[in-house]
Amino acid sequence: QVQLVESGGGLVQAGGSLRLSCATSGIIFAVHDMAWYRQAPGKQRELVAAIMRGGRRNYPDSVNGRVTISRDNGQDTVYLQMNSLKPEDTGVYYCNAASYGNMYWGRGTQVTVSS
Repeated sequence: QVQLVESGGGLVQAGGSLRLSCATSGIIFAVHDMAWYRQAPGKQRELVAAIMRGGRRNYPDSVNGRVTISRDNGQDTVYLQMNSLKPEDTGVYYCNAASYGNMYWGRGTQVTVSS
């Protein structure tokens, strides 16, 4: 079965960095598109980064230049490296996997950026 487990969140000062990890099972990167989403209190869930099957990456303008999504095929792990963090980056970060007709989510990891 598919499982996604996020880790690496925490409290960091503005300007700092974090690397989030998503440990996957039941996922094959040649089939599934992988992504990180986040949701701040009172806000809609939004895309942070995506890496498609085939390796194409997508970053919204809000984070472009500050985040990098990558995958380690040998460890079945997806990473989100975040630099130059801002208070508005605060939220619960969710790992996402998608294939045709299916969508999977992890439970999330909290990221808090203090000013």
